[in-house]
Amino acid sequence: MSTATAARAKAPGAPAKKRKMTWPVVLLLIAGALVLFSAVGLITDNHSLTSSGQITAALSAAVPIGMAGLGGLWSERAGVVNIGLEGMMVAGTFAGAWGGYLVNPWFGLVAGMIGGALGGLLHAVITVTFGVDHIVSGVGVNLLIPGICAYVNRIYYKDYISAGAGANQSPPADPLPYITVPGLSSGLKDIEAHHWFLVSDVAGVLGGLVTNISVVVLLAGALIVVSYFALWRTVFGLRLRSCGENPTAAESLGVNVYKYKYLAVITSGAFAGLGGAYLSLVAAHFYKDGQTNGRGFIGLAAMIFGNWMPGGLAMGAGLFGFTDSLQLRDPESVHVLILVVAIAMVLLAAWHLYRRAFTSAVISAVVSGGLFLWYFTTDEVQRPLIVATPYVITLVVLSLASQRLRPPKADGQIYRKGQGK
Repeated sequence: MSTATAARAKAPGAPAKKRKMTWPVVLLLIAGALVLFSAVGLITDNHSLTSSGQITAALSAAVPIGMAGLGGLWSERAGVVNIGLEGMMVAGTFAGAWGGYLVNPWFGLVAGMIGGALGGLLHAVITVTFGVDHIVSGVGVNLLIPGICAYVNRIYYKDYISAGAGANQSPPADPLPYITVPGLSSGLKDIEAHHWFLVSDVAGVLGGLVTNISVVVLLAGALIVVSYFALWRTVFGLRLRSCGENPTAAESLGVNVYKYKYLAVITSGAFAGLGGAYLSLVAAHFYKDGQTNGRGFIGLAAMIFGNWMPGGLAMGAGLFGFTDSLQLRDPESVHVLILVVAIAMVLLAAWHLYRRAFTSAVISAVVSGGLFLWYFTTDEVQRPLIVATPYVITLVVLSLASQRLRPPKADGQIYRKGQGK
């Protein structure tokens, strides 16, 4: 490196290079979080946040969010913004419940993916072929598909609905199997029951991973891993991602940009449909209006939090799934979580002080003080606030992660064939 280059690199006004989040750092953060949860559990005598039941519920809640986020990842890596994931998830809930009721729940999963894929095909035709703005098309998909599903459900199952089942509810489908690792599950549960510092918390987390797990949870995890290898370790993935970075250059190298965009958006819809089918076949065993409850949008937030990468997406889905599952737990768990977040904000303020980011340190300290005040002046969190927790966490996480995001360069741009000539 020349002297001039070195001088520029060390110039006071030069922007600092952003450090990449490596796996050792991620594992260190997870270990620190476990220590924090264990310490708070010891202080409050409430270990519910790391219990096996909480972890199992969090995994269950993370699946539809993760599948919606994975769908968004495929679509946006090819340069197509897909906010229509919510509507595609609705198609998956309806088609999944329909297939599960008429045939079996395994066929229902496939039907849900096909339903979501058809929604993806509609979005691809509108955006890729006709060049309509991606946001406008996504909004249209979110308005159109739920209306069609609700209408068809009323007509198709009118006898069942009129018999007193309730409006827009389909007949129940048979359940999918759950997996529990014998011996290991019971052994970890025994260790968890002792409430030993950190050891029981780790046992609770591990126990939640091997106890009463739906097969769809394993399928979702496998799809995230397969997506990583397909998009980052194959020629197909390189070509698809090039369509989201520079479609004109990709076309000049012989890549059929339209084909890859179509494949990506249809696959995106299929993954969202699988997430929807999970809601109607595993979480509820039937289709009902409003079943997705905004999970398609939260999935997009998880994808953005994960910086358009499968590993980060999985972490984001786990975070949002954890907060979403708190709605099903004891309200005292959310109250304890306030103390956990308050202490975490103190540590974050100390980190900002170490890095001489004084403004961020002050903001973190003020937020921490407010959370401490909230915790010590209340005994529980009101139900409406518990329900709003996933959406609040979504906003907070996106605001904190916004400084390190790097979306595909051509994401959301209208591409016409031959425009680079």
